[in-house]
This record gives sequence, C-alpha cells and structure tokens, in this order.
Amino acid sequence: MIREMVISAAATAAVMTFSTAAMADERVNVGICVSWPGYAMLELAQRKGLAEGYNINTVIFDDPLGGHAALAAGQIDVYECTGDYTPLAIERGTGVVNVGLANPSYGVDKIILAPGVTAENIAGKSIGAPQAYIGQLLMGVFLETKGVPLDSVEWVNLLADEAVGPMMSGELAGAYLYEPWVTKVMENLPGSTSGFDTAYPEALRTGIFTDVIYMNGKFISERRDVARDILKARFDALGWWHDNVAEGNEIMADFLKWPLADVESVIGTNGKYLDDGIYMYDFDEAAQVCGVLEGEPPFEIGNGSITGVVSTINELWVSLGLMTEMVDPASGVDCSLMADLVESGYRQSFGANE
Repeated sequence: MIREMVISAAATAAVMTFSTAAMADERVNVGICVSWPGYAMLELAQRKGLAEGYNINTVIFDDPLGGHAALAAGQIDVYECTGDYTPLAIERGTGVVNVGLANPSYGVDKIILAPGVTAENIAGKSIGAPQAYIGQLLMGVFLETKGVPLDSVEWVNLLADEAVGPMMSGELAGAYLYEPWVTKVMENLPGSTSGFDTAYPEALRTGIFTDVIYMNGKFISERRDVARDILKARFDALGWWHDNVAEGNEIMADFLKWPLADVESVIGTNGKYLDDGIYMYDFDEAAQVCGVLEGEPPFEIGNGSITGVVSTINELWVSLGLMTEMVDPASGVDCSLMADLVESGYRQSFGANE
C-alpha cells in the first residue's frame, strides 16, 4: 500500500522553525525526500554563503510521499527527490512541477538477488521494492528486461533499509537496494548477486532513474525571482563542490549524519561521478535535457527529453498498476527557470577532477 501522505510532526516542526538572527534574509524552505548526498547542494549553498540574501532552511523528510505532500501544501518551496513521482503529481493535480533533472543514478541503485536466485527462477517468489518510488520502477525494468511477467512475483512494499533484514533471513528472493545497504547485504550474505542496476545502458538512456528538482507552482508564479535565484544557487553550490570536493563531502556527512566514507561511496571524490554511485549533471547538461540549451546531454538521453522521461515513467506506472491512464507530461514540467538562466548568460560545464 502507498504510504499515507502525511507530514510527520518532526518535519512540520522543522519547517516552521526559524532563526531570528536570519530574519533579514528571505526565507526559502527546502525539503529532501531521504538522506542522500545528491540532495545536499542547497545546504552547501547555505553554509558557504552562495545564496546571498536568502535563508535556506533544509528539512530531511526520510518519507518521499510526506515530502511531496508538504510541497503541494506550500509548506516547503523546493523539493529534491526522485523523478518517479512526476506523473502522479500531474494525475493528482498537486500543482507541483519538475524544474530540472539533477543527477542520474550511475549504478548505486541495484536489484540484489539472494543466493541461488536468478531471473529464470524468481517467478513465484517474494521481492522487496518501495511502491511508488524508484525501487519499484527499477524492479519493474529488471523483470521486463529479463522477460519475467510483473505479476509472477509477490511484491512486498519495503524501502531499502527495511529490506536488509528480510534479505538476510531468506524471506526475499531479491530486493531493491542502494548504498550503504548493498554492501551490508552482499558482504554478509554469501552467494548474493547483483542482477541489474542503473548503470546498465538500457537503464541510463531512459533517464527515468534520475533525481530531480521540484518546486511548488505558486512559489514560481508568486516569487519567480527567488525561485530562479535558488535554482542558480543550487548549481553554484554544485560548482563549488566540484572545486572543493573534500570539504564539500565533509559538510554533507555532517548535514546527513553519515560517515564520510558512506558519502564518498555514493557521490565519489572526483567532483563529477562515481561508478556504482551517482553522476552529477552540471548546469549545461541539465539545461540540454530541458531543451533550453543547444548540445547533447550524456547517456544518449537526447536534448529536450525531460517530458519523454515523464511519459516513460507514466507508461511503467500503468504497467505496474499504479496508474490507469497516460497524462500530459508537459503539465508537470517547467523548464522556464532554466531557460531564464540560459538567457541571462549563465553557463556551467565541468568534468571529473584528475
């Protein structure tokens, strides 16, 4: 069952709390759906003074649907999460829009199979994947790619951390996991294997396993200059991180309450990507995916493919029974802020540090 879209009391309290010392700065409330290094750029912007004139208050929900509820209600203005919710937001008329793709999963999201389990014998067994989230999409793509009917397995609604115990006890034949949970399972469950991950070319070129930047539609219409400034600050922070990876990763570790090694196991140390981790789109790449800047983004995704990505997700949700109809993808996408930045002359392009 989809988790009820309820904002936790702790998250609500965190959103409503503010510092009187920062009253002179305009407040912007930001949410991140789970504790994750790729979502920490606006926190870097706040701590390193890269959003002058703004007080960016970032709340970690660790509840993707709860964060979406807060965004739809206007309790947060910006939300970084996986892109899988976009067609659902359109269907439900939440007024939330996807303003840009932020970072593709580059192998960090995996389908781990229990000892002795393969695509050929998984039918009839239980698999763990969080419903209405990237894990269900990845499991669905894995099964379809291997020719396994989606209704031939028993789906168990589990987040990655929740699936570790059932995997170790043998209750699950396979599960969607990401770091550090992949390592925890594979190091302690001899014979377990990785059956599929987001670095497979057939996964990368879809663009569907990509974290995105959401904004409340009213925030954009009523505070457009602020929305544009915050989007720019997010990419400014990304550029700062590229140039100061070690310090940036330490800040992320402090913010997320993660060991530094776990941060590095996701976002890497070269300022761009990590194999079996994530890949950070620079501004130019994100603008190309939006179709507001010439050039071809990586992974054969195609210039202007952002609406096509939403449609592909929509098709998979229909296949998985979570949605019944196709929606207009353009109604859940707003690349105008990216276009404004391009028109202003803003550019950012970088590769991995040597």
